[in-house]
Amino acid sequence: MERKYDLEARLIDFAAAIISFTDSMINSKAGNHMGNQLLRSGTSPALNYGEAQSGESRKDFIHKIKVVLKELRESGVAIKIIAKSKLHLDTEAIAYLQNECNQLISIFVKSVGTAEKNNS
Repeated sequence: MERKYDLEARLIDFAAAIISFTDSMINSKAGNHMGNQLLRSGTSPALNYGEAQSGESRKDFIHKIKVVLKELRESGVAIKIIAKSKLHLDTEAIAYLQNECNQLISIFVKSVGTAEKNNS
């Protein structure tokens, strides 16, 4: 099975990478603040996606997928702030997280569009 196309697995892998990344951030007031922010927004998509799978209606499903998208976008901005502020020095990890976050955002933008089109 190709994990690349298993969205739940990708979101879980992303969350796990976020956890490792935030655990190794620079220990400062700003590092702790941004690390906590990223930890919340970066692990939330996997949890919300799991919840969306048992949506009570198409409208509920769309709402929960939009929450996933919102949290991914927040994570993307947090990663940019962390990189620009040099709160984490592993440029490879930053590049991986930015790339994966952008790919996931693209997937969920399309998912929302398809779900909304099918809902009308």
